[in-house]
Amino acid sequence: MIPQPLKLNKSERSKLPYQEMPLQPAQSRINNFDEVPVGYSDEQAVNEALRCLQCRKPDCVAACPVGIDIPGFIRLIEQGDPGAAAKKIRETNFLPAVCGRVCPQDKQCQAVCMVGRKNIPVGIGNLERYAADFERANGLLEIPSVQEPTGKRVAIIGSGPAGLSAAYELVIRGHEVVVFEAFHRAGGVMVYGIPRFRLPLRIVDEDIRFLTRLGVHFVYNMVIGKVLSLDDLLQREGFDAVMIGTGAGLPRMLAVPGSNANGVYSANEYLTRIYLMEANHFPQYSTPIYSGKKVAVIGAGNTAMDVLRTAKRLGAEATCYYRRSHAEAPARSEELKHAEQEDMKWRWLSNPVEFIVDDDNFVRQIKCEKMTLSEQDETGRRKPIPTGEFFVEDCDTVVMSLGCSVNPIIPSTDSEIRTNKWGVITVDNDTCQTSKEGVFAAGDAITGGSTVILAMGQAKKAAASIHKYLTKRFNSEPGMPLVPGDDMQVLAKSFVKTTPLNGKVANPIVPTEL
Repeated sequence: MIPQPLKLNKSERSKLPYQEMPLQPAQSRINNFDEVPVGYSDEQAVNEALRCLQCRKPDCVAACPVGIDIPGFIRLIEQGDPGAAAKKIRETNFLPAVCGRVCPQDKQCQAVCMVGRKNIPVGIGNLERYAADFERANGLLEIPSVQEPTGKRVAIIGSGPAGLSAAYELVIRGHEVVVFEAFHRAGGVMVYGIPRFRLPLRIVDEDIRFLTRLGVHFVYNMVIGKVLSLDDLLQREGFDAVMIGTGAGLPRMLAVPGSNANGVYSANEYLTRIYLMEANHFPQYSTPIYSGKKVAVIGAGNTAMDVLRTAKRLGAEATCYYRRSHAEAPARSEELKHAEQEDMKWRWLSNPVEFIVDDDNFVRQIKCEKMTLSEQDETGRRKPIPTGEFFVEDCDTVVMSLGCSVNPIIPSTDSEIRTNKWGVITVDNDTCQTSKEGVFAAGDAITGGSTVILAMGQAKKAAASIHKYLTKRFNSEPGMPLVPGDDMQVLAKSFVKTTPLNGKVANPIVPTEL
């Protein structure tokens, strides 16, 4: 029985205690890959919902890249109807269970929460997860009505957050949608890059089954740009439009001595081998991975936390090396906190300058220069400054988590697709159309590495433009105007409505994990 809410005024609401998310104990969870947060009870969810002030002009909605009616769904939880809350979220967000788990709410909706001025912000992400999980557990997910078939076909390249969101938006508008995926299963970064202890695979699989029931078709093991070109899709295969959602899967590596040694990985390779190819179960699965007893992780973003925590679960002593301090770490505060609870080692203000190898070219030590920080620059960040002081520590595995660049396959095989100097696909700022007629793009492919929710927001915008294009209500020249200049963050910021709070930007976008 879901408890009935209390009648409280805004002052009383703002003073209510924050409901901490229950977690697996740290010393237990480092021995398994089960989800770390256990989830709110009904009582906790109602008590947390009571903390929402139900603002008349909610800044949290403006700070959400997909514009969820946050006060609306929280009000329904408060009233004891989480099923209706989930339905409210789904009006604008196709992946509520995913976003409730992995969105950087601390840098977006929760960053501008009015309760946060004097108390801990409302746990919007925890409440979103609660509603979505209640819906799933009680079989309340409804198949939405789909418009009459238009006779138009859309190819979507990539099945990550952008691709899946665009597929949903287009199929319910009556278009035939085919998703082409390079790997053997759908989900993109949600499957190969986010650990199971943060996002269980069953959740992604259920969302994909939901799309299949709506009529979306998936084609696996298909690398567009190699097996088929964009022209093949538009001409030979008979698609009327294409959306590129191939993400940012090209890893960045340090150009220092020893970076090509055995035992040195990119975070992409390390996580993909384990979570997509089951390398942690070798030889039951055929993909091996060498992960030693002392793992050095370079970087302090969300992916770095994923690598640290994965290495710990594989039995290693895991150490984070980051050239800035704890305060500048770009990881979500929750992920950083969970990693700290799991007894990682930290080397803040440390910049790797060499990986020392043995006679067989296996990495055996890491050499770092100690850094200090400058004053804040115009962006608010403090630059690392070398001190000339060095130290050396043992390690037998290195994983570089320094962010990623855009997947280059499609731009490199189609000269009509324009990119900026970083390889980011440039698109019309209003429509997401590329410089090629009938081809659109969304997600990390047009921003560089960013977040699941931002990719979804862009995909919704691209899907709306594709629909207009297919129904002859689209009046823009392809790719004009292109994003001004070469700043890959210009476009990213245009999709996120920011609201100043105490003179600060509410939801800054961190483009890389450097």
